[in-house]
Amino acid sequence: MYDTTMSQRSYGISTNTLFARTMAFVAATAALFALGAYAGRNLSNGAVFIGFIAAFVCLIAMRFTAARSPQATVALLGAFGLLMGIAMSPTLVYYATANPKALWQAGAATALFIGALGSAGYATERDLSSVARVSFWGLVALLIFGVFAIFVNIPHASVIYSVAGLVIFAGFTLVDFQRLRRTQNIASAPLLAASIFLDILNVFLFFLTLFGGNGRRN
Repeated sequence: MYDTTMSQRSYGISTNTLFARTMAFVAATAALFALGAYAGRNLSNGAVFIGFIAAFVCLIAMRFTAARSPQATVALLGAFGLLMGIAMSPTLVYYATANPKALWQAGAATALFIGALGSAGYATERDLSSVARVSFWGLVALLIFGVFAIFVNIPHASVIYSVAGLVIFAGFTLVDFQRLRRTQNIASAPLLAASIFLDILNVFLFFLTLFGGNGRRN
């Protein structure tokens, strides 16, 4: 009984520590994203595109450094946040100029969305592996729809795309926060933070499209 109790206590401490570290990484990545968005507000489209490609190179590189160098993984996570901010800068500048209210509405809606679904995912005991698979294939279908909508005029395509995206990333958010509770390896915190940050960013962009009124113009 003593060993079981100590094991449960150790697991609880490990889980809490992992949660705190992961969410600290998420907050730091978001701060670097904001810094990158500010720094990239006057850059050319070419520089912004390079920033986008470099951000995903950092994300892929994290997979290789996670087991070898925790410090390098954290540095890559920071670079990813900064470069994604640069890549998203034109979009944010556009909305800040044309419809700044949409930014605040999207931010508030994202906070509520992630807070509710993240809490549900963290608390549930149900195996969400099937949700992960459905979300993945839903994302593939959404990307195909997005490409198709470029060439074919679909009424309210932006609304359809954004609402479907929110449903898909609701699933990813549930899955990622359950992974955060079930994972016991503290070294996985940067990778978990990257996944959760991407959930937050995509949800924010979908809400931004909806509140920005793009769907009403299609």
